[in-house]
Amino acid sequence: MAKRRLYLTARLPDGYVKTIGPTASPFTHYWRVVATLANGKTEVFWGHTASLADAKRKRAPLTDAARQRGWRDHAFEIVELERSDTPPALDG
Repeated sequence: MAKRRLYLTARLPDGYVKTIGPTASPFTHYWRVVATLANGKTEVFWGHTASLADAKRKRAPLTDAARQRGWRDHAFEIVELERSDTPPALDG
């Protein structure tokens, strides 16, 4: 029997919404790093994990990454993914 495919949606506090899917993967959390570069521009890195503990482990290497890449600062966020059987409606 085929695995049920779901749509996963991350809603971050700043209003950003990321939808993943359709997927049968057991992702539960979304993480995002927003890094401010030395020239003032920003870079965004993101991913999804199968547990909150996995997502929290992404934070540990950020201090070294910031130093190696010369980031002025960075923000790390984790949110729980919302599951849905149907794709989200497009605004517009």
